[in-house]
Amino acid sequence: MNLIVAVDRQWGIGYDGELLDMIPADMKYFKEKTKGKVVIMGRGTFESLPGRKPLRDRINIVLSKDAKINDTGIIVCNSLPILFSVLSEYNSDDIFIVGGELIYKQLMQYCSKAYITKVDKVYIADKYFPNIDKGQDWECIEEGMLQSYQDVTFKFTVYQNRNIKDWDSIRNDL
Repeated sequence: MNLIVAVDRQWGIGYDGELLDMIPADMKYFKEKTKGKVVIMGRGTFESLPGRKPLRDRINIVLSKDAKINDTGIIVCNSLPILFSVLSEYNSDDIFIVGGELIYKQLMQYCSKAYITKVDKVYIADKYFPNIDKGQDWECIEEGMLQSYQDVTFKFTVYQNRNIKDWDSIRNDL
């Protein structure tokens, strides 16, 4: 399993249910990495999608305790055991966690790679991704060139989880 996220200098990822910025190269990167794959998101992230429509050309899974969600084109999982049961049908390399804050925190320990766009700017944020540069579990294995768009600079990075939990551990955790 993988995760993909854009963070600001303070690891902010969102404010008031929206992304902090719309950087075309980051949107393209997200699409390239997740197209044809499985994306997992929380209810809030799903509801923030344009038109509240599933992401095209992907299998959309919404992890939420809200049993009333039943939109067309999504798979709803109301618990981690149900989610992992559904995910067992897919290649783990084809699974991407795409937000929000709580979903990242719940599932990042099961991810082998983190695709993180680092934006060199501080935004007003109310949602954050854990600063994995401060811990021992993640190692940056790839760092792209600095790029710019309007008034921001950013780079694509890839992290490897040193302590990933395997699928057997996941089953034991549940």
